[in-house]
Amino acid sequence: MFRHLVLGSNDIDASRRFYDAAMGALGVAAGEQDAQGRVIYRHEGALLIIGRPINGEAATHANGGTVGFTAPSSDAVDAWHRLGLENGGQACEGEPKSRISPATGLEVRVAYLRDPDGNKLCAVYG
Repeated sequence: MFRHLVLGSNDIDASRRFYDAAMGALGVAAGEQDAQGRVIYRHEGALLIIGRPINGEAATHANGGTVGFTAPSSDAVDAWHRLGLENGGQACEGEPKSRISPATGLEVRVAYLRDPDGNKLCAVYG
């Protein structure tokens, strides 16, 4: 359904350090910086773009928004969480855990983090 997702950042270097580590745990190659200074992650036809807001205002995170990433395994969920914390992310909703997905009714492994700009992220396997 999605082709790309753009998240604003006030500190591209901190965001790149975080996303290179956390997304690497999910099998995503390190980001590439474009001519506008944005960092672009490419995976299976989708793009995650981290950059300063075009309007010049400060980047802010969505209230009630969560970006979910597919993980290739339960171990990858745990590694994503650990590496994210080690690279500037903040814990939210506790440690990685298994639970029943309200969307599918199936058991999933999930972990939540906030990136250096406060965006809420989730890695899910299952």
